[in-house]
Amino acid sequence: MRPRIAKTGPRRHPAAAAADDTVAPVAAPRRFRILFATPAYWPAVAFGGPIWMARPLTEGLTSLGHDVTVVTTSLLSVDEPPRTRLRTRLERVKGVPVHYLATPLRYRWMGVTPSLPLWLERQPRPDVVHVFGYRDPVTTLTALWCRLRRIPYVFEPLGMHAARFRNVPVKGAFDRLLGQSVSSGAAVVIANSQVERRELVADGIPAERIETRPNGFPVPRPTAPDGFLRRRLGLADSTPLVLSVGRISHKKGLDVLLPAFAAAGDGAHLAIVGPDDGDGTLEIVRRLVREHDLEARVHVMGPLDAGQPLGVYGSADVFVLPSRAESFGNVAAEAAAAGVPVLLTDRCGVAEYLRERAALVVPFDPDAIESGLRRLLGDHELRQRLGAGGREVAAEVSWETVVLQQEGLYRLALDRRA
Repeated sequence: MRPRIAKTGPRRHPAAAAADDTVAPVAAPRRFRILFATPAYWPAVAFGGPIWMARPLTEGLTSLGHDVTVVTTSLLSVDEPPRTRLRTRLERVKGVPVHYLATPLRYRWMGVTPSLPLWLERQPRPDVVHVFGYRDPVTTLTALWCRLRRIPYVFEPLGMHAARFRNVPVKGAFDRLLGQSVSSGAAVVIANSQVERRELVADGIPAERIETRPNGFPVPRPTAPDGFLRRRLGLADSTPLVLSVGRISHKKGLDVLLPAFAAAGDGAHLAIVGPDDGDGTLEIVRRLVREHDLEARVHVMGPLDAGQPLGVYGSADVFVLPSRAESFGNVAAEAAAAGVPVLLTDRCGVAEYLRERAALVVPFDPDAIESGLRRLLGDHELRQRLGAGGREVAAEVSWETVVLQQEGLYRLALDRRA
């Protein structure tokens, strides 16, 4: 059964309404003052999918007439120093005011912002707050402030709620001390997929308080392939190219992909594009490349640039996301929008939108991934069909649609606290 986007009322995004002059005018709904609290924001793209999600959400809500303010740290990446340690900076990013708080201390993606409590008290009282992330000082303190001030908030954990992979005992201690109050105090808890919804229920969050809202897909890309990546790698158009994009981390399953690719390669090349997460996975990847004699066919490229290089997808014959766990999987959505057939594991939330139409969905298992690679690389018609299906899904699950659903979730949060 094809997943459906929940309808949130008669309101349409301005861009959608402009394209249909038969739409009857509707009364403008109440304008909300929304505070969006996140541990990092643009241009901190090294932190992955949440950074790409936050911008279309906040910019889309602003275009609907809502008064959106973002508060965040000054972090740029795991390796770079904060943009500012001692002073808070206000910038407008595509029309959205973003307060980059002074961040004198940090641990990986968690920035310590001592000025946050005072900053919150000085702001106009928001109608609703969006807590975007989990287990970091900004979102934790903002949720606490909301509870003390009786301000309704929605909590979007972004796949972080389950304690796994790294520092599990520390995460468990945090959850017992502070984390459970973040989720229990939220008027609405947002899951990006049914995969994440099941995890949240398993973690003890009541199902009736969880609402599922996907991430949006990029606008479908033109059908003409972009040879940017092939030119950079010096590959002929006839050389099969498999692409993986994302942080190089244990979560992404590259240690399972590489043996599968070695077994299924048949002369294909693999490009791995993304920043090092710093958890030791990059060293494991390099070791596996040597052990499987893949130096000539596997290209570990690191990150490209901050301009979200959607054009990189057009060079690939197959996109693969072999993750151990993904609440959604934005890179697979990007590949689908570019018309690239996708191979991904059933542990990725986006699979419920791409399955059969735009992707082969396989278990998290090296043999299954190998079989999927062989099938896609060897079947041109299948690749064509899945590529066309990806563009169709991207048109259906657009950010315009998702932003309208998010607006409805804010209304629900206000109704529940009325």
